[in-house]
Amino acid sequence: MAELTEITSGLRFPEGPIAMDDGSVVLVEIEAERLTRVLPDGTKEIIADVPGGPNGAAVGPDGAFYLCNNGGGAVHVERRGLLIPGARDVSRYRGGKIQRVDPATGEVTDLYTECDGRPLRAPNDLVFDTDGGFWFTDHGIREDRKADVCSIYYGRPDGSSVREVVHPTDAPNGIGLSPDGGTVYWAETYTGRVLRRTVTAPGEVERAGTYSPAGFLAGLPGLQLLDSLAVDGDGNVCVATILNGGVTVISPEGEILEHVPTGDPYTTNVCFGGPDRRTAYITLSGTGRLVSTPWPCPGAKLAY
Repeated sequence: MAELTEITSGLRFPEGPIAMDDGSVVLVEIEAERLTRVLPDGTKEIIADVPGGPNGAAVGPDGAFYLCNNGGGAVHVERRGLLIPGARDVSRYRGGKIQRVDPATGEVTDLYTECDGRPLRAPNDLVFDTDGGFWFTDHGIREDRKADVCSIYYGRPDGSSVREVVHPTDAPNGIGLSPDGGTVYWAETYTGRVLRRTVTAPGEVERAGTYSPAGFLAGLPGLQLLDSLAVDGDGNVCVATILNGGVTVISPEGEILEHVPTGDPYTTNVCFGGPDRRTAYITLSGTGRLVSTPWPCPGAKLAY
Protein backbone atom coordinates (compact mmCIF):
# COMPACT_ATOMS: atom_id res chain seq x y z
CA MET A 1 0.00 0.00 0.00
CA ALA A 2 1.25 3.49 -0.83
CA GLU A 3 1.82 6.00 1.97
CA LEU A 4 -1.52 7.78 1.66
CA THR A 5 -2.60 10.89 3.54
CA GLU A 6 -6.35 11.51 3.60
CA ILE A 7 -7.19 15.13 2.84
CA THR A 8 -10.97 14.83 2.96
CA SER A 9 -13.77 12.29 2.80
CA GLY A 10 -17.51 12.30 2.16
CA LEU A 11 -17.10 13.21 -1.51
CA ARG A 12 -19.70 11.85 -3.92
CA PHE A 13 -17.71 10.08 -6.63
CA PRO A 14 -14.84 12.58 -6.97
CA GLU A 15 -12.83 12.93 -10.17
CA GLY A 16 -10.95 15.53 -12.19
CA PRO A 17 -8.59 16.90 -9.50
CA ILE A 18 -6.68 20.12 -10.17
CA ALA A 19 -3.87 21.07 -7.76
CA MET A 20 -4.07 24.84 -7.30
CA ASP A 21 -1.22 27.21 -6.43
CA ASP A 22 -2.82 28.09 -3.08
CA GLY A 23 -2.62 24.47 -1.91
CA SER A 24 -6.27 23.66 -2.51
CA VAL A 25 -7.50 20.96 -4.88
CA VAL A 26 -10.46 21.64 -7.16
CA LEU A 27 -12.39 18.55 -8.26
CA VAL A 28 -15.77 17.43 -9.50
CA GLU A 29 -18.26 15.32 -7.60
CA ILE A 30 -20.07 13.41 -10.31
CA GLU A 31 -22.93 12.08 -8.18
CA ALA A 32 -23.43 15.43 -6.41
CA GLU A 33 -23.34 17.28 -9.76
CA ARG A 34 -20.98 20.01 -8.59
CA LEU A 35 -17.50 21.51 -8.80
CA THR A 36 -15.85 21.60 -5.37
CA ARG A 37 -12.76 23.15 -3.83
CA VAL A 38 -10.99 21.14 -1.11
CA LEU A 39 -8.81 23.28 1.15
CA PRO A 40 -5.59 21.91 2.67
CA ASP A 41 -7.36 21.32 6.00
CA GLY A 42 -10.02 19.19 4.27
CA THR A 43 -12.72 21.86 4.31
CA LYS A 44 -14.96 21.73 1.21
CA GLU A 45 -16.42 24.69 -0.66
CA ILE A 46 -18.89 24.45 -3.55
CA ILE A 47 -17.71 26.49 -6.54
CA ALA A 48 -20.65 25.69 -8.81
CA ASP A 49 -23.58 23.35 -9.20
CA VAL A 50 -23.18 21.54 -12.51
CA PRO A 51 -26.28 19.54 -13.55
CA GLY A 52 -25.60 16.29 -15.37
CA GLY A 53 -22.29 14.53 -14.85
CA PRO A 54 -19.29 16.84 -14.40
CA ASN A 55 -16.26 14.66 -15.09
CA GLY A 56 -12.78 15.83 -16.14
CA ALA A 57 -11.67 19.36 -15.24
CA ALA A 58 -8.80 21.69 -16.16
CA VAL A 59 -7.76 25.31 -15.82
CA GLY A 60 -7.75 27.25 -19.09
CA PRO A 61 -5.66 30.19 -20.30
CA ASP A 62 -8.18 32.67 -18.86
CA GLY A 63 -8.04 31.11 -15.39
CA ALA A 64 -11.53 29.62 -15.70
CA PHE A 65 -12.35 25.98 -15.09
CA TYR A 66 -13.24 23.88 -18.11
CA LEU A 67 -15.27 20.72 -17.62
CA CYS A 68 -16.25 17.62 -19.49
CA ASN A 69 -19.88 16.82 -18.66
CA ASN A 70 -20.84 13.22 -19.39
CA GLY A 71 -24.56 13.99 -19.28
CA GLY A 72 -25.30 12.20 -16.01
CA GLY A 73 -27.40 9.14 -15.34
CA ALA A 74 -24.54 6.78 -14.49
CA VAL A 75 -25.97 3.74 -12.73
CA HIS A 76 -24.78 0.92 -10.48
CA VAL A 77 -25.00 -2.47 -12.10
CA GLU A 78 -24.43 -6.04 -10.94
CA ARG A 79 -25.39 -7.27 -7.49
CA ARG A 80 -21.98 -6.35 -6.10
CA GLY A 81 -22.84 -2.69 -6.70
CA LEU A 82 -19.98 -2.03 -9.08
CA LEU A 83 -20.27 1.22 -11.00
CA ILE A 84 -19.44 0.39 -14.59
CA PRO A 85 -18.25 3.54 -16.44
CA GLY A 86 -20.43 4.26 -19.44
CA ALA A 87 -23.62 2.56 -18.23
CA ARG A 88 -26.51 5.04 -18.18
CA ASP A 89 -30.04 5.47 -16.91
CA VAL A 90 -31.29 7.19 -20.06
CA SER A 91 -34.18 8.81 -18.19
CA ARG A 92 -31.62 10.90 -16.25
CA TYR A 93 -29.22 11.56 -19.12
CA ARG A 94 -28.98 15.27 -20.09
CA GLY A 95 -26.59 15.16 -23.04
CA GLY A 96 -22.82 15.44 -23.15
CA LYS A 97 -21.10 18.83 -23.33
CA ILE A 98 -17.98 20.87 -22.71
CA GLN A 99 -18.52 23.67 -20.20
CA ARG A 100 -16.75 26.71 -18.73
CA VAL A 101 -17.10 27.67 -15.06
CA ASP A 102 -16.31 31.20 -13.90
CA PRO A 103 -14.21 30.75 -10.74
CA ALA A 104 -15.45 34.00 -9.20
CA THR A 105 -19.19 33.69 -9.80
CA GLY A 106 -19.70 29.97 -10.40
CA GLU A 107 -21.53 30.74 -13.66
CA VAL A 108 -21.62 27.69 -15.91
CA THR A 109 -21.57 28.20 -19.69
CA ASP A 110 -22.03 25.49 -22.32
CA LEU A 111 -19.30 25.70 -24.97
CA TYR A 112 -19.89 22.61 -27.10
CA THR A 113 -22.68 20.06 -27.30
CA GLU A 114 -21.89 18.66 -30.76
CA CYS A 115 -19.20 18.39 -33.41
CA ASP A 116 -20.01 18.49 -37.13
CA GLY A 117 -23.66 17.90 -36.31
CA ARG A 118 -23.00 14.82 -34.15
CA PRO A 119 -23.91 15.20 -30.46
CA LEU A 120 -21.19 14.80 -27.89
CA ARG A 121 -22.23 11.71 -25.96
CA ALA A 122 -20.22 11.56 -22.72
CA PRO A 123 -17.11 13.80 -22.66
CA ASN A 124 -14.81 12.49 -19.96
CA ASP A 125 -11.44 14.23 -19.63
CA LEU A 126 -9.47 17.12 -21.13
CA VAL A 127 -6.00 18.64 -21.21
CA PHE A 128 -4.82 22.04 -22.47
CA ASP A 129 -1.80 22.59 -24.69
CA THR A 130 0.46 25.65 -24.72
CA ASP A 131 -1.36 27.01 -27.79
CA GLY A 132 -4.45 27.52 -25.63
CA GLY A 133 -6.60 24.75 -27.08
CA PHE A 134 -7.62 21.53 -25.39
CA TRP A 135 -7.79 17.86 -26.24
CA PHE A 136 -10.70 15.85 -24.87
CA THR A 137 -12.13 12.37 -24.89
CA ASP A 138 -15.72 11.31 -25.47
CA HIS A 139 -16.16 8.10 -23.52
CA GLY A 140 -19.50 7.32 -25.15
CA ILE A 141 -22.45 5.45 -23.70
CA ARG A 142 -23.13 1.73 -23.32
CA GLU A 143 -26.83 0.98 -23.22
CA ASP A 144 -28.35 -2.49 -23.22
CA ARG A 145 -26.84 -4.12 -26.35
CA LYS A 146 -25.48 -0.94 -27.91
CA ALA A 147 -22.22 0.94 -27.44
CA ASP A 148 -20.91 4.14 -29.04
CA VAL A 149 -17.84 4.16 -31.25
CA CYS A 150 -15.85 7.03 -29.79
CA SER A 151 -13.39 9.78 -30.67
CA ILE A 152 -10.71 12.19 -29.49
CA TYR A 153 -11.48 15.88 -30.08
CA TYR A 154 -9.74 19.26 -29.99
CA GLY A 155 -11.50 22.50 -29.08
CA ARG A 156 -10.85 26.18 -28.49
CA PRO A 157 -11.82 27.65 -25.12
CA ASP A 158 -13.73 30.58 -26.64
CA GLY A 159 -16.30 28.24 -28.17
CA SER A 160 -15.22 29.08 -31.72
CA SER A 161 -14.29 25.62 -33.00
CA VAL A 162 -14.19 21.95 -32.14
CA ARG A 163 -13.09 19.10 -34.38
CA GLU A 164 -12.75 15.34 -34.32
CA VAL A 165 -9.08 14.33 -34.47
CA VAL A 166 -8.96 10.56 -33.86
CA HIS A 167 -11.66 8.03 -34.73
CA PRO A 168 -12.40 5.28 -33.86
CA THR A 169 -11.31 4.53 -30.31
CA ASP A 170 -12.94 2.33 -27.68
CA ALA A 171 -14.33 4.19 -24.63
CA PRO A 172 -11.46 6.68 -24.23
CA ASN A 173 -11.20 8.02 -20.71
CA GLY A 174 -8.16 9.90 -19.38
CA ILE A 175 -6.05 12.07 -21.67
CA GLY A 176 -2.70 13.82 -21.29
CA LEU A 177 0.26 15.33 -23.10
CA SER A 178 3.95 14.48 -22.92
CA PRO A 179 6.11 17.12 -21.19
CA ASP A 180 7.17 18.57 -24.56
CA GLY A 181 3.60 18.49 -25.91
CA GLY A 182 4.68 16.28 -28.79
CA THR A 183 2.58 13.22 -27.88
CA VAL A 184 -1.04 12.93 -26.81
CA TYR A 185 -1.95 9.89 -24.71
CA TRP A 186 -5.34 8.47 -23.81
CA ALA A 187 -6.57 5.46 -21.84
CA GLU A 188 -9.30 3.11 -23.02
CA THR A 189 -11.35 1.94 -20.06
CA TYR A 190 -12.51 -1.53 -21.06
CA THR A 191 -9.57 -2.68 -23.18
CA GLY A 192 -7.07 -1.68 -20.48
CA ARG A 193 -4.86 -0.03 -23.09
CA VAL A 194 -3.07 3.31 -23.31
CA LEU A 195 -2.86 4.71 -26.84
CA ARG A 196 -0.93 7.63 -28.30
CA ARG A 197 -0.46 9.84 -31.32
CA THR A 198 2.35 12.16 -32.34
CA VAL A 199 1.16 15.78 -32.32
CA THR A 200 2.12 17.60 -35.53
CA ALA A 201 0.34 20.92 -34.86
CA PRO A 202 -2.28 22.21 -32.42
CA GLY A 203 -5.21 19.81 -32.76
CA GLU A 204 -3.47 17.71 -35.43
CA VAL A 205 -1.79 14.31 -35.18
CA GLU A 206 0.27 12.00 -37.32
CA ARG A 207 -1.93 9.42 -38.96
CA ALA A 208 -1.79 5.89 -37.55
CA GLY A 209 -3.98 2.91 -38.27
CA THR A 210 -6.25 1.46 -35.62
CA TYR A 211 -3.88 -1.47 -35.15
CA SER A 212 -0.61 0.33 -35.84
CA PRO A 213 2.11 -0.32 -33.23
CA ALA A 214 2.98 3.37 -33.46
CA GLY A 215 -0.38 4.23 -31.90
CA PHE A 216 -0.07 1.78 -29.02
CA LEU A 217 1.78 2.47 -25.75
CA ALA A 218 0.82 -0.37 -23.39
CA GLY A 219 -1.88 -2.77 -22.30
CA LEU A 220 -2.50 -4.16 -18.82
CA PRO A 221 -2.93 -7.89 -18.22
CA GLY A 222 -5.88 -9.52 -16.55
CA LEU A 223 -9.06 -7.78 -15.44
CA GLN A 224 -7.99 -4.16 -15.08
CA LEU A 225 -9.93 -1.15 -16.31
CA LEU A 226 -8.42 2.29 -16.90
CA ASP A 227 -9.73 5.69 -15.89
CA SER A 228 -8.02 9.08 -16.03
CA LEU A 229 -4.31 9.80 -16.23
CA ALA A 230 -1.54 12.32 -15.64
CA VAL A 231 1.98 12.54 -17.03
CA ASP A 232 5.00 13.05 -14.80
CA GLY A 233 8.12 15.07 -15.54
CA ASP A 234 9.99 12.01 -16.80
CA GLY A 235 7.28 11.45 -19.39
CA ASN A 236 5.76 8.45 -17.61
CA VAL A 237 2.01 7.99 -18.00
CA CYS A 238 0.41 7.54 -14.58
CA VAL A 239 -3.01 6.03 -15.14
CA ALA A 240 -5.68 5.45 -12.50
CA THR A 241 -6.57 1.77 -12.50
CA ILE A 242 -10.00 0.40 -11.62
CA LEU A 243 -10.64 -2.98 -9.94
CA ASN A 244 -6.90 -3.40 -9.31
CA GLY A 245 -7.22 -0.11 -7.49
CA GLY A 246 -4.18 2.12 -7.76
CA VAL A 247 -2.03 4.11 -10.16
CA THR A 248 -0.13 2.25 -12.89
CA VAL A 249 3.06 3.95 -14.08
CA ILE A 250 4.01 3.35 -17.73
CA SER A 251 7.24 4.62 -19.30
CA PRO A 252 7.26 6.55 -22.61
CA GLU A 253 8.61 3.33 -24.17
CA GLY A 254 5.61 1.34 -22.96
CA GLU A 255 7.21 -0.50 -20.04
CA ILE A 256 4.98 -0.97 -17.00
CA LEU A 257 7.24 0.38 -14.27
CA GLU A 258 5.10 0.19 -11.16
CA HIS A 259 1.63 -0.20 -9.72
CA VAL A 260 0.95 2.03 -6.71
CA PRO A 261 -1.97 0.43 -4.81
CA THR A 262 -4.50 2.56 -2.97
CA GLY A 263 -6.90 -0.02 -1.54
CA ASP A 264 -9.88 1.49 -3.41
CA PRO A 265 -11.04 -0.45 -6.49
CA TYR A 266 -12.41 2.80 -7.92
CA THR A 267 -9.18 4.77 -8.06
CA THR A 268 -10.25 7.24 -10.73
CA ASN A 269 -7.79 10.08 -11.16
CA VAL A 270 -4.41 11.54 -10.26
CA CYS A 271 -2.81 14.96 -10.55
CA PHE A 272 0.43 16.50 -9.32
CA GLY A 273 0.89 19.55 -7.13
CA GLY A 274 2.75 21.09 -4.22
CA PRO A 275 5.65 23.55 -4.47
CA ASP A 276 7.80 21.08 -6.44
CA ARG A 277 4.94 19.08 -8.04
CA ARG A 278 6.15 15.98 -6.12
CA THR A 279 2.81 15.38 -4.42
CA ALA A 280 0.31 13.13 -6.16
CA TYR A 281 -3.34 13.86 -5.39
CA ILE A 282 -5.55 10.84 -6.04
CA THR A 283 -9.35 10.59 -6.11
CA LEU A 284 -10.73 7.40 -4.53
CA SER A 285 -14.28 7.34 -5.79
CA GLY A 286 -15.36 4.09 -4.20
CA THR A 287 -14.76 5.50 -0.72
CA GLY A 288 -15.37 9.16 -1.59
CA ARG A 289 -11.94 10.39 -0.56
CA LEU A 290 -9.18 12.67 -1.77
CA VAL A 291 -5.74 11.49 -0.70
CA SER A 292 -2.16 12.50 -1.36
CA THR A 293 1.13 10.65 -1.51
CA PRO A 294 4.75 11.67 -2.20
CA TRP A 295 5.84 11.02 -5.79
CA PRO A 296 9.42 10.16 -6.78
CA CYS A 297 9.65 12.74 -9.56
CA PRO A 298 7.80 16.00 -10.28
CA GLY A 299 4.65 15.93 -12.32
CA ALA A 300 4.86 17.45 -15.78
CA LYS A 301 4.11 21.17 -15.74
CA LEU A 302 0.64 21.86 -17.12
CA ALA A 303 0.08 24.62 -19.66
CA TYR A 304 -2.08 26.64 -17.23
